[in-house]
Amino acid sequence: MARLTHTLRTSDLAAGLFLAAVAVVALWIGALFLWILPLYLLLSLATFLIYAWDKWSAKRGTRRVPEKTLHLLSLFGGWPGALLAQNHLRHKSSKAPFRRVFWVTVALNLAGLAVLVIA
Repeated sequence: MARLTHTLRTSDLAAGLFLAAVAVVALWIGALFLWILPLYLLLSLATFLIYAWDKWSAKRGTRRVPEKTLHLLSLFGGWPGALLAQNHLRHKSSKAPFRRVFWVTVALNLAGLAVLVIA
């Protein structure tokens, strides 16, 4: 019988730790911020699925999802899903210009989250 193996990637760990940290902070701050974790989870799932759709479209040669859309999803909080998709689907993971903008969106998102939490 074939044995399924899964290698834990740094991106898996980073995304998981981030979402766990958001949950802890949301619980620590109070009920006002309990919407943060579900929002990040929902946006991450949607972003992962859109990356998968874009990869499928690329293979078929059909209309693609604009990179601007992928970056906006990351900026608004879907970056953990984008990070997982880039590594698991091997999509947009070798385009250096795309990756640079992606990491800027992550930094901006985290800065915005920090401002929201501190304020």
